[in-house]
Amino acid sequence: MAAGPAAVDLAGLERALRAEVEGEVRFDAGSRGAYSTDGSNYRQVPLGVVVPRTVEAGARVVSVCARFSAPVLSRGGGTSLGGQCTNTAVVIDWTKYCNRLVSVDPAARSCVVEPGIALDELNRQLEPYGLKFGPRPATHSHCTLGGMIGNNSCGASAQAYGKTVDNVRRLEVLTYGGDRFWAGPTGPEEYERIVAAGGGPARIHRGLKDIAGRHLAEIRRGYPKIPRRVSGYNLDSLLPENGFDVARALVGSEGTLVTVLRAELALVGVPAAEALLVLGYEDVYAAADTVPALLEHSRPAQLEAVDGRMAQLMREEGVHLHSLELLPEGDAWLLVQFTGDSEEEADRQAYELLRAIGRGQDDASVAFSDDPPREQEFLKAREAGLGVTARPPDGSETWEGWEDSAVAPERLGGYLRDLERLYERYGYQQASLYGHFGQGCVHTRIPFGLRDAKGVEAFRAFLEDAADLVSSYGGSLSGEHGDGQARGELLPRMFGTALVTAMGEVKALFDPGNRMNPGKVVGPRPVDADLRLGPRWRPKPQRRTFFAYSEDDHDFTRAVQRCVGIGNCRAHEGGVMCPSYRATLEEEHSTRGRARLLFEMLDGHGDSPVGDGWRSTEVRDALDLCLSCKGCSSDCPVGVDMATYKAEFLAQHYRWRPRPPAHYSLGWLPLWARLARPAPEVANAVLRAPVLGRLGKLAGGVDPRRAAPPFASVSFQEAWRRSRRPEPRPEDPRTVLLWPDTFTNHFHPHVAGAAVRVLEDAGFRVTVPAAPVCCGLTWISTGQLGIARRVLERTTRTLRPWLEAGTPVVALEPSCAAALRSDATELLAGDEDARRLAAQTRTFAEQLVHHAPEGWRAPWAGRAATVQTHCHQYAVLGTGPDRELMRRAGLDADVLDAGCCGLAGNFGFERGHYELSMAIAEQGVLPAVRATAADAFVLADGFSCRTQIEQAGTGRRALHLAEALALALDGPPPHDDRPERAAPRAGRTRRGAPRAATRTPP
Repeated sequence: MAAGPAAVDLAGLERALRAEVEGEVRFDAGSRGAYSTDGSNYRQVPLGVVVPRTVEAGARVVSVCARFSAPVLSRGGGTSLGGQCTNTAVVIDWTKYCNRLVSVDPAARSCVVEPGIALDELNRQLEPYGLKFGPRPATHSHCTLGGMIGNNSCGASAQAYGKTVDNVRRLEVLTYGGDRFWAGPTGPEEYERIVAAGGGPARIHRGLKDIAGRHLAEIRRGYPKIPRRVSGYNLDSLLPENGFDVARALVGSEGTLVTVLRAELALVGVPAAEALLVLGYEDVYAAADTVPALLEHSRPAQLEAVDGRMAQLMREEGVHLHSLELLPEGDAWLLVQFTGDSEEEADRQAYELLRAIGRGQDDASVAFSDDPPREQEFLKAREAGLGVTARPPDGSETWEGWEDSAVAPERLGGYLRDLERLYERYGYQQASLYGHFGQGCVHTRIPFGLRDAKGVEAFRAFLEDAADLVSSYGGSLSGEHGDGQARGELLPRMFGTALVTAMGEVKALFDPGNRMNPGKVVGPRPVDADLRLGPRWRPKPQRRTFFAYSEDDHDFTRAVQRCVGIGNCRAHEGGVMCPSYRATLEEEHSTRGRARLLFEMLDGHGDSPVGDGWRSTEVRDALDLCLSCKGCSSDCPVGVDMATYKAEFLAQHYRWRPRPPAHYSLGWLPLWARLARPAPEVANAVLRAPVLGRLGKLAGGVDPRRAAPPFASVSFQEAWRRSRRPEPRPEDPRTVLLWPDTFTNHFHPHVAGAAVRVLEDAGFRVTVPAAPVCCGLTWISTGQLGIARRVLERTTRTLRPWLEAGTPVVALEPSCAAALRSDATELLAGDEDARRLAAQTRTFAEQLVHHAPEGWRAPWAGRAATVQTHCHQYAVLGTGPDRELMRRAGLDADVLDAGCCGLAGNFGFERGHYELSMAIAEQGVLPAVRATAADAFVLADGFSCRTQIEQAGTGRRALHLAEALALALDGPPPHDDRPERAAPRAGRTRRGAPRAATRTPP
C-alpha cells in the first residue's frame, strides 16, 4: 500500500502540476474549502484542485499525481449524495473546459463526449439531430456525463431508456498506473487482439477474465434481478452472456478504478409527443401496490410517485403550488408518462391504461394532459423532492443516507410498509416517500440526529437494519445514487463476502496502491466517519448579526447550512441563479461554492483551510463576484439567500476597518444624489469631464469604462412640490403613496411622472413624501448594515402617518420594493412600522391589477415588447401581476428567461467587475434586446437593467412599464383591438440567445 496523503510532498506536487499541466492549479485555502464536500453528509478537505484545459492535460494530472503517490478524485457536477465526490485527494474538475461534444454519428445514433459536458447542454447540442441521451436525473441541468458514468445515474426516464450503463458503448479510460485504452464489449477475437498486444490493457483484460471466471457462479446468483441495482461494481457485465463488456463494468465505479477521458454514448430519438396521467391514491402504499398492474397493462416512459407528505411540504413552503392545483384527489399520486410518434399514439396508451385499471378520464382521482408545459409542471413537482424535503418549515433537518434503496416493483408495497415500521422504531417519523416507483426505487430524506453521539449511533444502527431489510426483499442499497461512503461499508450485507471480495480484486487489479478515490465503494471508510457535522462539530461562536435570520432560528450558522449541495446554481440557463457561475464556470463562484466557504469559515472541525472567521480573505474573494441578485433565494430549492449572507459578511468583515472605495462612492449614492441636487448640471459636467471624471472614478473604485448616469435637472420630489397638487388624506382609500426611490427620483424622474399619470387615470390619489426617504438598498448591498438600519428607522418615522393609516406604498424600482418587503423586516426585527411598511409595499403592477377600481381599463398599447425582469422582482416580488397588466394593455410580452443583466446595482460599476458584468449580459439579455424589432418596446422596470441596456451599445432605450402605459394614454393605436375582440397572448417566457461557446473570464 502506498503512503497516506499526509506523506505526500504537497509543495513538490503543486510545483510539478504547475510546470507540467496546462490548466489551473489551485492549492489555495479557498479552492480547497469550496470542494470540501458534495451533496452528501460527508466532508473531506482536498489536497488541491486542478482544472485542466484539455482532456490531455487531465491525463497529465493523473500522471503527475502518480509520481507523487497522491490520491486522485475526478469530479463532475459534485452532486453525489453518497460522498463519492469528497476526498482528501487532488480533485480534477472537468466541467470548466473539458465539456465538448466531440462528434455525433446520427446514423449510428451515437456520440463522443468529454467528461465535463452537462447533460442538458449535451441534449441541447443534439437537438438538431432529433436525438438525446436517454437517462435524465433530476439534476439534468448541471450533472455531467462523466459524473453520470462514474455514478451510473438513472433518473425518471430510466423507465424507458435504462441506466447510464445501458447507454454506454465505449469508454476511453486511464489507470493510475498510466495505462490508457478504449474499453467496450470484448468478444473472443477482440480479447485475443488485446492480449496479443501486451502491456497494461492486456494485463487488465486477463485479470478481469480470471476474476469473472473464478466467481462466475457468485456473480450469476448474487446480483439482484431488479431494474434499479446501482450498488457495487458491475461484475455482471463481465459475464460471457453479457459480452464481457469492460466499459459497462467500469460504469458506476465512482472514480475508484479509472479516470474516464472520453465516452462513446448510445443516443435515442426525441419523442414527437407525450401524454401524462396522474392517478390519485389514498396513500403511498396503495399507490405502490398498484404499480405491478400498471406495468402489466402498459409500457410507460416514466412512472413516478409523489406522496402526501411532499405535497404538504410544498404547500407549507409555497413552492410548485400550481402543480398541486393540477393534482387529482388523493394523498399519494403516480405520474405515468407515455410517448409516441404522434399525440394520438401517446393519448391512446393513456386511455388504454385507464380502461385496463377501471378508471375514467373524468374520475376525480385522475388528471390527464397531453400539453407539454402542463406536464412539466407535474414533473417539476416530482423533481423538486430533494429540495422540498431537505429543510421542512417546522425547523427539522432531514438527511440523505438511506435515500435511494430499490426493490422489484412487485414487492414495493410490502417494502415500503416495512420501511415505515423501521422509521417508527427509530423515531424517524414524517419522512416523505417518493421516487421512481415504476422501477421500485424509493427516495426519502430522514431526520437523522447527526449533531451528537447518540444520534450518530442511531444513524449507523438504522443503516445496518435498513440494509438488512432491503436485502431480505432481494433489493439494492442504491437504486440510483451509488455507494460512495454512505453505503460502501454495507455492501457485504447485500452481496455477501464472496462478491465483495471479487470487487476488491478488481480494485487491486486497476489500482493496487488505492490512490483512486480511496475509501469509497471498496475498502470504504465507515459510514459514520468524516461526517460534515457529527458529535465533534463545534462551530466557532459568532458575533451578533445584523440580519435576524428569522427563518433559520435567528442563527447565521443554521442559515449557512441551508445548502445541501443539490447544485442547481450550476445550471447553464433558465431562471436567474447563478449569474457569476454561468460566466466563469467556477465552483467557488457558484452559490453552493460560496455556501461551502461560509460553512468552512465556521471551522466546526478545527481543520478548516479557511481561517480568520469573519476576517477571511478567501470568503471575501469568493463573495466579491456575487452580484447580490437574490436569484438563489427563489431558484435554490432550499432557499439559500447569498445576497443576504454577503451583506452580513461584508458588515462583519469590515467592522471598524476601512472599506473599498466603491462602498463609499456607490454605497452612499443616496447621499451624494441629494448633495448634487442644488447644481445637478455641475455634478454631471464634473462626472463626464475627461480628467476629473476619470480621477473621480479612480478614487471611487468605479470602472473607467462605465459612464456615470446623469442626474436629472429636476428631481421628481422637486417637480412634485412645484406642482402644488392638493395633498390627499392618508386615510382616504383612494390614496397611494408613490415611493421616490433614489434612482427614480434623481436619475429617471420621468418614470415617476408616467406612473402618476397612469395611477391617476385609474382613480387613485397620489401623494409623495416631502422629506427624503430611502430603503437602504445601496448600503445593504455593500454591507453597511448599521447605516442601512438607521436609514430604515428614519424612513419608517417619516412614513408613520401613512403606515398607521394603511396607505399603500407603490414602489417603481423593483430592488427597492424587494428591500422594503424582505430586508427591512430582517434588519428591523420586531419593529412594527417595518412590518407595516413591508405589508403595505406594492409594485406598480400589483396596485393596478389587484386594487384598481372596478371598471378601470388599462391603457391600450397594442404592441410587442421584449421584457427583462429585474432579478429582485423575479426572486422576491414575482412577475404574475406584471404579466397580467401587460396582457390587459395589449402588450405581446416576450418575457426573457435570460438571467441577470449583469449590472446588478453597484456590482457592474465596481472596478474589476466590468468584464464579468458584460459577459453575463451577453449570455442572453443583450442579444435578445438587439434582436427586438424596431417598433417593439424594450421594457425593464429595473434602473440597473435599463442602464446596462443603454450603455452596452444596443441602440435601444428601455422603458419602465409605467412609461409604456403612459404613452398609451396619449391615444390608442390605429387599430385598438380591445380584449373583447382579440385578446392578446399572455406574457410568455423566452430564453435569451444561445449560450456562447466560449466565455470571457472575469
